[in-house]
Amino acid sequence: MSETPPPLCTAVVLAADRGRNDPVAMASGAPCKALTLVGGVPMLFRVLDALEAARSVDRCMVCGPSPGIVEASEALQQRLSAGRLSWVPPPPTPPLGILHTLEPLLEETPVLVTTADHALLSSSIVDHFWERATATPAGVVAGVASCAAVTQAYPQVRRTALRFRDGAVCGCNLFAFQDPRGLRAVRFWRRVEQDRKHPLRIARALGWTTVLRVLSGRLSLDQAVDALSLRIGVRAATVSLPFPEAAIDVDTPQDWRFVEQLIARRTPASGNR
Repeated sequence: MSETPPPLCTAVVLAADRGRNDPVAMASGAPCKALTLVGGVPMLFRVLDALEAARSVDRCMVCGPSPGIVEASEALQQRLSAGRLSWVPPPPTPPLGILHTLEPLLEETPVLVTTADHALLSSSIVDHFWERATATPAGVVAGVASCAAVTQAYPQVRRTALRFRDGAVCGCNLFAFQDPRGLRAVRFWRRVEQDRKHPLRIARALGWTTVLRVLSGRLSLDQAVDALSLRIGVRAATVSLPFPEAAIDVDTPQDWRFVEQLIARRTPASGNR
């Protein structure tokens, strides 16, 4: 008997940023970071192409960039008019945007969330993550990669590492929301984001015991996720991705130059898969 395939998802790409004031946009000369060219292709389009090629994605939606930038981008206008994706305006803050965008969608379909600066995203990464995320009963699932594997593959790239008893991991800007329960995680993130200048409030929200155990390296990744699940009121999980490039996004001009060089070294036949 064949296994039941995972449900198709709606993919939401977060593409809001600070416009020309973003350091990457300033370095590249692009109207916003999402439209920064990498290998001659805007980063946002690379992400959308990967999602459209993934067998697990039914349709795509992009949150941002600003209306003025969208109207001025002929290529983006062509995609929108061709029905290849839909657009919603950017919100004041990322968690607010995810919350408002996901609420109506999750009533009809599971949702995959990623970011426009995920320039190395491929359909293989998307499908691998989605298949394993939907195999869990969790309401929200995050993709991670081994920090050791990322460092070994790309020693010149510096990534933020979350350290646990069983090893350090890097985030991959891939999230699965299987039903409306996952919105509890977004609401919790919004609370933390609002208190970002008050570390004590964040620690209190996360739970002092959990924070201290994580900082002392006493918790494994699964134990930390289980503890977080209790705080946010929904079961969370992670999927470990065997793709080091999944942990690389374009946060800085240095990241942009590195990804440019990396894509330039790829053979044309490798495409976006």
